[in-house]
Amino acid sequence: MKPTVVIVGRPNVGKSTLFNRLTRTRDALVADIPGLTRDRHYGHGKLGGKPYLVVDTGGFEPLTRDGIMREMARQAEQAIAEADAIVFVVDGRVGVTALDREIADKLRRAQRPVTIAVNKSEGMNPGVVSADFHELGLGAPRAISAAHGEGVYGLIEDVLEAFPQPADDGIGRNPIKVAIVGRPNVGKSTMINALLGEERVIAFDQPGTTRDSIFIDFERDEKKYTLIDTAGLRRKGKVFETIEKFSVIKTLQSIENANVVVLVLDARQDISDQDAHIADFIVESGRALVVAVNKWDGLDAYKRDQVKEALQFRLKFLDFARFHYVSALAGQGLDAVFRSVDAAYRAASANLSTPRLTRTLIDAVARQSPPHNGIFRPKPRYAHQGGRNPPLIVIHGNMLDKVSDSYRRYLENVFREVFKLRGTPLRIQFNVSENPYAPTKPADAPKRKPRTAATKAPGKAASGKTVKRGNAAPQAASRQKRKKER
Repeated sequence: MKPTVVIVGRPNVGKSTLFNRLTRTRDALVADIPGLTRDRHYGHGKLGGKPYLVVDTGGFEPLTRDGIMREMARQAEQAIAEADAIVFVVDGRVGVTALDREIADKLRRAQRPVTIAVNKSEGMNPGVVSADFHELGLGAPRAISAAHGEGVYGLIEDVLEAFPQPADDGIGRNPIKVAIVGRPNVGKSTMINALLGEERVIAFDQPGTTRDSIFIDFERDEKKYTLIDTAGLRRKGKVFETIEKFSVIKTLQSIENANVVVLVLDARQDISDQDAHIADFIVESGRALVVAVNKWDGLDAYKRDQVKEALQFRLKFLDFARFHYVSALAGQGLDAVFRSVDAAYRAASANLSTPRLTRTLIDAVARQSPPHNGIFRPKPRYAHQGGRNPPLIVIHGNMLDKVSDSYRRYLENVFREVFKLRGTPLRIQFNVSENPYAPTKPADAPKRKPRTAATKAPGKAASGKTVKRGNAAPQAASRQKRKKER
């Protein structure tokens, strides 16, 4: 097993910057704002000589007793309980604070190996900047600069020295990435906690609780998954804070990097234009999709019929996706959601046989031919697969650039039905065959000048008669001389 290294400390000391440095990614949001990170953020450590897991936590405030800050403290405490080693990050430019002492007392009671990392020490004498932190009684502090990478490699090597080289257990190898997206406060984090069976991410009755995209590896029915909890997407005109703008970007990136997206809707709110915009972005990104209509419990029959009519009207373009009516808080319907996730992933990554694609195309054209374009009719001839996730079907033939959008949709529905491609968008690309009888020269090529007598081959006159070569005057004098001799 890989050792788990947990990064803790008070807010705004550089924990997320150190996390990004150790994982060599930009997965954790970084800004000069206290309390930016709220949930536990896991990553695979890539700096150092041994593999390990690294966990970023929110600002640890043991004195907090209410609100979202209390939930952040609980997340940090859970991370400490799971840790094999702890890196306690402090601010070298501020010095020891009362909150640092509180955190040090709690870490001593945790009975885990702790290393103090004195951050923001670039340009300072390491011995001087770390001297004050000996009073915390957690061993010799290490002066580092997470932003510049100074001392970070030596720090992680010291932390990992006590652990043996772990065997490769294959965990994290090509898991199915499932992104949970939707508007704020629709129950995305609650759904993830229900799937995992623990309070893994903060679920709070306040829009915008989740700010970062949280990646969570887990196994279900002997299959490996990576769940991605994302920040809620509001309308562009409602996004004002810089933090929220970065959160939106991270969410859109998570959608593009996922294999399957679960779009969570709130049944107790109207299906809005923003829900349709999010769904449209998912489709344009080519991601497999499952729709989960949350908070379904407690609705009467009339309200449920209204919600279904609104879904049919607003999200009609999602006819390829499966809809599930669930309650994340009660854990109802989530097994069916994950069965659809597996089916959508299989459809998105399916291998489509070229002979079968071509036979399906020929049968579809025989049932309904493409409409005429002028006096000509497009002629699809054969098809093959051009890509996966989403599936891409390439069709070759004549005049396919004249195929109408309605006929394209007809072919999509035929291929989707024959190959059972439910849950994933389908792309069709038309490749027009070249006309073998078309002129080979471009239309704008300069025309060749007509040949005259002067430009014809030697020995030919303008009339085509043969002309003797050489100078004619010496030949005439020779003929006159021979006549006189006779």
